[in-house]
Amino acid sequence: MPFTDQHRALDETVTRFVRQEIDPHVEAWERAEQFPSREIFKKLGDLGLLGIKYPEAYGGLGLDFSYSMVMAEAIGAARCGGVPMAIGVHTDMCTPALARFGSDELRREFLAPSIAGDLIGCIGVSEPGGGSDVAAVRTSARKDGDDYVIDGSKMWITNGMQADWCCLLVNTSDGPVHKNKSLIVVPLNAKGVTRQKIHKIGMHSSDTAQLFFDGVRVPRRHLIGQEGMGFMFQMLQFQEERLWGAASSLRGLDQLIDKTIAYTRERKAFGRSILDNQVVHFRLAELRTEVAALRALTYQAVEQYVSGKDVTKLASMAKLKCGRLSREVADSCLQYWGGMGYTIDNDVSRAYRDSRLVSIGAGADEVMLGIIAKLEGTLPKGAH
Repeated sequence: MPFTDQHRALDETVTRFVRQEIDPHVEAWERAEQFPSREIFKKLGDLGLLGIKYPEAYGGLGLDFSYSMVMAEAIGAARCGGVPMAIGVHTDMCTPALARFGSDELRREFLAPSIAGDLIGCIGVSEPGGGSDVAAVRTSARKDGDDYVIDGSKMWITNGMQADWCCLLVNTSDGPVHKNKSLIVVPLNAKGVTRQKIHKIGMHSSDTAQLFFDGVRVPRRHLIGQEGMGFMFQMLQFQEERLWGAASSLRGLDQLIDKTIAYTRERKAFGRSILDNQVVHFRLAELRTEVAALRALTYQAVEQYVSGKDVTKLASMAKLKCGRLSREVADSCLQYWGGMGYTIDNDVSRAYRDSRLVSIGAGADEVMLGIIAKLEGTLPKGAH
């Protein structure tokens, strides 16, 4: 994929932001199990980094998705997974449908201030009874005059404790499960919304919540696009989410290998450095090759997406490979750090904890395999 001077300038801006505004605070934010979202998002908004691909009319830069990929790769170099994930949820997971299908009024009310960093968004799809099975969501919205009345709950909501609004997938009718869903913008200060913090084994710096909706009223004008199109709109959002996730993993994986090379070169055992063992330097060479292959796949998918092609299969492949490779690199590198790798406060052990989520969120590995198999025409008849 060709890179312009504009791509490189964006990379430098984001990389500098990571080094100055994120990395020095990682340990404190990990201990607090959240980072100061309002402060960080506002700084990102002031730099124009929260609306890279969105229209200038709403404060965005009006660039294509390749620039979002550049930001994802650069922000993913941070010394933790939680902060980049939280930023990606805001920029590329809860806002695409609003930007593409929302009314002008709705975009001015929620998208523009989100791009400016004045509001924080989250995406509400997963529920306590299921995550990857999007068609099975049970949260509902019934019409009552000019309002929707929403009941239900959502689980594993990144930014959920600090977010101002949620792009919420709900059932708006009793029709077929792929045609009865809608996306609705729900202000999280509305009466009837409550939040409960979720504690995780990794991604500690990112706050995660369960959201409860008990008779929550929102104006019907908060509907994104048309009723019954929510499932389709969410599938489109997933494409950008999966591409963003794959891109955001690349530099972090390379850095983990770099740090492991440096550590094993200095650490001695049995009269020589750990790196001098062929099993170690061959394995690290193999892992570096796998990261390069993931980068090529991700860039190819993004390039085709920007040109308007359907990248469902490539995005699913990139997501699948990203999740598995993230676990593989973190586990292999940790092994070469020995006992130091099992301590809680270094980058390799943090990557080991954080990387486990990648094979679960935005569609589990098994869901990605199902999508790929379906598009390959290899699923048994009646399977889905």
